[in-house]
Amino acid sequence: MPPHLHSRPSFLARAIGVGIALLPLSAGAADPLAQWGHWRGPLATGASPTATPPTSFGPTETCLWSQPLPGRGSSSPVVWNDRVFVTTAVETLAGNGQRDFRLLCLDRATGRLVWEQTAVTAVPHEGTHSTNGYASASPCTDGRHVYAHFGSQGLFCYTLDGTLIWSRDFGDMQTRNEFGEGSSPTLADNQIFIPWDHEGPSRLFCLNAQNGETVWEVPRDEPTCWATPLVVTLADSSRQVVMNGETKARAYDFATGRERWRCGGQTSRPVATPVATAGRVYIGSGFRGSFLACFDLTGTGDIEGTEHIHWSVTRDTPDIASPLLHAGRLWFYKEKSGLLTCLDATTGRPHYERQRIPGISRTYASPVAAGGHLYLTDRSGVITVIEDGPELTVVATNDLGEGVDATPAPVGNQLFVRGERHLFCFGTP
Repeated sequence: MPPHLHSRPSFLARAIGVGIALLPLSAGAADPLAQWGHWRGPLATGASPTATPPTSFGPTETCLWSQPLPGRGSSSPVVWNDRVFVTTAVETLAGNGQRDFRLLCLDRATGRLVWEQTAVTAVPHEGTHSTNGYASASPCTDGRHVYAHFGSQGLFCYTLDGTLIWSRDFGDMQTRNEFGEGSSPTLADNQIFIPWDHEGPSRLFCLNAQNGETVWEVPRDEPTCWATPLVVTLADSSRQVVMNGETKARAYDFATGRERWRCGGQTSRPVATPVATAGRVYIGSGFRGSFLACFDLTGTGDIEGTEHIHWSVTRDTPDIASPLLHAGRLWFYKEKSGLLTCLDATTGRPHYERQRIPGISRTYASPVAAGGHLYLTDRSGVITVIEDGPELTVVATNDLGEGVDATPAPVGNQLFVRGERHLFCFGTP
């Protein structure tokens, strides 16, 4: 075993106190729609149905607090009641590329560090893209536990007071061109889904969220993909797990992992995460090609060229940033640019296409919607706010003064933004 693997946890799940009492801020005391427990929000669409954050903000305007963050990461913050969680990777003093992979818990009201846990200390087995770090997967929480995923360094389950419950190590990924890792886990009804698409044997894992044991795992005929699993519920109350992929977009049965349907047409190395509503799912990619389609969820087997594809577009589709779905409209950027398109989600017809947005030219963070507005983030740290509607109306342009690659989190009357150096909270007391 290479020396840098000695400190890594066992591949087997380790239960070390599952019966720990919950904190008062557990899921039972909170409205899940008022939280932001996953980087795509409570509806997994990029929209909050309850938040009303400010539209004008900056380091000296409506900034309730800014907390310096150690290390580097582009994972998005998640918020539950009075806690904010974010991951980071911090170089140690060893001088050999060794890093502490940490989960931080901050007080929502003040930004004060409540606790931090070093999940593992290790030397990454391969490099990463210059714009990517080693803490790109966003954590997720259900108000009972918080899950920090560091890819090849493992998945870690903590109580909200920072007590480790279990961990899993899935081995090492070999990512395409050493671009690095970044797919985030998805939590649904006591199960957590771990995407594992890379240049080696790819799989999708479903784990018991309480103890980390495998519920099912399925092989995937896919190279490296950075998308996040999406759990969708059909009209008959059955559920599917939808995954983007270079070879095929696919859906799996929630309970068994059996493949339900698949469809080709995606482009190289997909990153964008699907969104869904009303029995339809929207899946797209935009690197070395363009493809985005609206699928219904009732098909079986290979549905390419069938009536289960309601419409598709083959230009100007998203690459890194995921689409936003809200109020019957679908927004996305062209590739990594800031050119914004808004489509009618039912028909695929455009409300507007490839519109230039002031301050937005290169995008990694996904757009989010809250309080009648959309928040569009440029890598430079500019966040431009537009009206949530079929016509393009710019409301405000805000400059944070440092780069932003992470998707913002709108919760209550606040907006949480993870920058290159700080975690910001904008809003009113």
